[in-house]
Amino acid sequence: MWSMVSRFLLLTILTLSIISCSKFRKVQRSADWRVKYEAALKYYEKKDYYRATVLFEEILPIVRGLPEGEQIQFYYAYSHFYQRLYLLSSHYFKIFYETYSRSELAEEAQYMYAYSLYRDSPLFNLDQTSTTEAIVSMQVFLNRYPSSQYKQDATDIIDQLQEKLERKAYELAKQYYRVKNYKSALIAFENFRKDYPASAFNEEITFLRLDAQYKLARLSFTNLQEERYKETIKIYLDFEKRYPESEYLKQAKQLYEDSSDQLDKLVENN
Repeated sequence: MWSMVSRFLLLTILTLSIISCSKFRKVQRSADWRVKYEAALKYYEKKDYYRATVLFEEILPIVRGLPEGEQIQFYYAYSHFYQRLYLLSSHYFKIFYETYSRSELAEEAQYMYAYSLYRDSPLFNLDQTSTTEAIVSMQVFLNRYPSSQYKQDATDIIDQLQEKLERKAYELAKQYYRVKNYKSALIAFENFRKDYPASAFNEEITFLRLDAQYKLARLSFTNLQEERYKETIKIYLDFEKRYPESEYLKQAKQLYEDSSDQLDKLVENN
């Protein structure tokens, strides 16, 4: 029984699909751009963005300069966005607000350009070029439309993207530390503190910087150890001052005390 019902449903779906495809092909073959225009709008309203995109693309060169051209260019960009083709949608939204800069839709198009780049931004552990581009684009939007209805959303998105870049820098610095590349880790830790002074990661980063400096001093040639142990002590004193209640303070103090002992021995030997 169920098998017969399933076959009937499948046959019905296939039949409707063939009819739908046949209608679409007929519209595509039409020499009247208005037929394609009306059909494209209907497909768009039905959320059939693929067919809408195909038809919009075919008539765009014809309607440039006509009243319909503005609407088609706008919907064309959104059709790509709704298909999650974010790089393409960003491209077409940019074309729209550059071409129709005086349009009442220009503000939304510029926001959607930046928003498309935001949606294209990858996970924090991947290349963040598009993330940086999205931040810049969203800030440009806010500068141009400081009272925009999208202001709060744009601000929140910038914060999210900044957090992603922060996490990327944090994980990269820790990666240097994990593989015992202490010189690179020290540079990365210091750069992180400068770039993200208010980060919640800074307590851990400062402790790891202390530990990396200590390990670098311990592994160094004798002629370099005095200077590097002194730097370890300097980092500890800064850590103690900044984070007097830190969960890492006990470990940090052990590194400080050992560095002080090693420094005393070096001075005695010299």
